Amino acid sequence: MFTGIDEVDWASMQHAYGSAEDVPELLRGLASPCPQERETALDGMYGAVHHQGDVYDSTLASIPFLFALVAHAELPDRGCIVELLVSIGGGDAADGFPHGEADDLMDADEEEDGADDNYAMARTAIRAGAAVFVELIADRDPQVRRAVPSALVRFLDEPARVLGLLRERLDVEQDGGVRMALAEGLGLFARLHTEFAAPAVDSLVTLCAAPDDPGLRLAALGQLAGCAPDRLPADLVPTVIALLRARSQRPRVPDEPERPDTDTLIGHLRRLRPADEEGSQLLRTLHSGLGGRTADRIALLEGQLTSADPADRCNAVWMSAGLLREWRADYAEPVALIGEQLVSDEERLRDAAVSVLESLFTLAVPAADRLAALVAAAPESWGRGTPTLGRPLKALARAGDTRAVPALAQVLAEPVVPNDVGHVIEYLGPAGEQLAPLLRERLRDVPLDSPETYDRAAPLLVALGRLRYDAAVPEVLRLLHGMPGELRRRDWLVQALARTLGTFGAGAREAVPALRELLDSECAVTAADALWSVAGDADAVLPVLLRELAAERAPAGHPRAAAEALGRLGPLAAPALPGLHRLAASSEVWERTAAACALWDIARDPEPVLPVFRSAWRQNAYTRGTIATCLARMGSAAAPAHDLIRAELTAPRRHRARSGGYGSHDILEDESLLHTCRAALDAMR
Repeated sequence: MFTGIDEVDWASMQHAYGSAEDVPELLRGLASPCPQERETALDGMYGAVHHQGDVYDSTLASIPFLFALVAHAELPDRGCIVELLVSIGGGDAADGFPHGEADDLMDADEEEDGADDNYAMARTAIRAGAAVFVELIADRDPQVRRAVPSALVRFLDEPARVLGLLRERLDVEQDGGVRMALAEGLGLFARLHTEFAAPAVDSLVTLCAAPDDPGLRLAALGQLAGCAPDRLPADLVPTVIALLRARSQRPRVPDEPERPDTDTLIGHLRRLRPADEEGSQLLRTLHSGLGGRTADRIALLEGQLTSADPADRCNAVWMSAGLLREWRADYAEPVALIGEQLVSDEERLRDAAVSVLESLFTLAVPAADRLAALVAAAPESWGRGTPTLGRPLKALARAGDTRAVPALAQVLAEPVVPNDVGHVIEYLGPAGEQLAPLLRERLRDVPLDSPETYDRAAPLLVALGRLRYDAAVPEVLRLLHGMPGELRRRDWLVQALARTLGTFGAGAREAVPALRELLDSECAVTAADALWSVAGDADAVLPVLLRELAAERAPAGHPRAAAEALGRLGPLAAPALPGLHRLAASSEVWERTAAACALWDIARDPEPVLPVFRSAWRQNAYTRGTIATCLARMGSAAAPAHDLIRAELTAPRRHRARSGGYGSHDILEDESLLHTCRAALDAMR
């Protein structure tokens, strides 16, 4: 297995943490008779040699030895090594592309970025050794047989042969997990090799029918949804619900053999897996394939959420998170059913429901009664004296439910306030105002010279600013004047203090001298903006903002912030128009957007503004809320942009889903965008 390993100059190679001289030890560890040592070695391979999907020279040098390991029939855990080889070869990166096209796209990107060709070399090396996978499709270890279909489809450059191997193996395979992997392989094959897809799709259609195992039929339906949705049955939802019910009534066997309990990332991730990981994967595949068919997905979730099996309901809760985050629809019924899971005896199910509801903000209202009951029944979960607010209470407050106020008052009565408490009070509306005196008291208690001063003060300042509670001006000034110059995150805290004073408006007039002193500091823009809000002194503010707007080497974000502040001055900022026109041509989309907004607010001329908005809207979906807000201010002058607004209001996907990645506020921001777009459309009429 390791012939020639000591002749490789590993010390001259690199992995994620430096020299690769430890790689031979990791490779030998994969062949250890001790399960703990094998898992530790595998963790090291993923953690260093193939760190976060990266391919180093040491990764390439490891490939021949990994192939030798999987070919050694007596070695346990070879299925994990096959999965490692698949990941090194590109894994999911090629899914959805015709065979070879993914390589062309990846290689083009690498050339454009000037990156090395390690990824392409890895794919080439895995393909060169892919004949090994042919032998492994009938291996005596079911874990190996389960990992092989994906490897064959991705890396064996003989599509007709691959299809034949998958279909032949289905005829003789007895292991249920392997049969599901073969179905997944057929679906992947149909997506990657469209010219050979028809027989693979036919095989999947056959697998969807009785008398096959319910799990296998669900797997086949999920693959059809992704590669041939027109072949799905007309009664898809009742069929899937019936199969789920039938599957849950069968004895559940472990998806894989017992693994050692190791202190590794792999071990940690395994402990985080859902109780029914196979069921979770089946449903994830089906939901992913259904995509924007939200009516079907909602009906499917409602069926899952009313199942007698807690594992099915838990899987449904997690599936709902992706649907709610990506697609727009009426979710009142499924959200109410998620709320019903809060009374379950299953802690894992309750935790899943709270986690999803926490991200929904006002969309969680149909579950608010259950959340309120949970909060009332478990005061110990509120987060009193802890770094973070209790998740049920946080979800209830984010939903805007006033029943969160008494619990938040008790949390604020503690000496240590959770860091995120200030970020939820704003969603309570007028009801949150009764918490303002407590917030002020806690701000008064913040030490002036602690390493934790910023962390403790920042959330309180956010809340006081949102509530515009100007009675707290003395406490804000105490921090501003009293903190030492060497305080950790001092500049951040000064920014937060000045911003909070600005939200108080004229009620913070006693802070004017302090804000004037900051006009020559690093937070000059924030101070000038606050001074305008408090005193309306354009003579003091305008020169500072013009200076920051024109600064050639301004810190990141300063020109944008200066433009936003200038816009709030309105026509008084007319001297800034030349600089704003230059900024509106910036290569940075947020600078262009801020400049265009300011141009409108100052000059009321839509001609230079609308082209910038149109370009930014399409380039970066995150700018849409800012642009829509300005379009609403523009009224009928924004009418030429009505197509952008109408298209957004009729789009089925959430705007941030189109820009990739997800954040905790994505649903909130999308719902806010829709509200603003409706206001803009009304203003255009």
